[in-house]
Amino acid sequence: MDRRDHHDEMDVREERVEKKKDSGRVASTFIKYAAYLIIFFGLLYFIVNYILPMF
Repeated sequence: MDRRDHHDEMDVREERVEKKKDSGRVASTFIKYAAYLIIFFGLLYFIVNYILPMF
C-alpha cells in the first residue's frame, strides 16, 4: 500500500507539470501572434505613408 500511495502522489505532480506547460504554451503562442500582428500593421503603416504617396 505504501508504494501505491507514493505512485498516486507522483501522478498528481505530473498533472501539475502538464497544466504549467499548457499555460506556458498558450502564452507563448499569444505573444508570437501578437508580434505577427504588430509587424503586419507596421508594414501596412509604412506602405500607406511612404510608398503610396509616391504614386
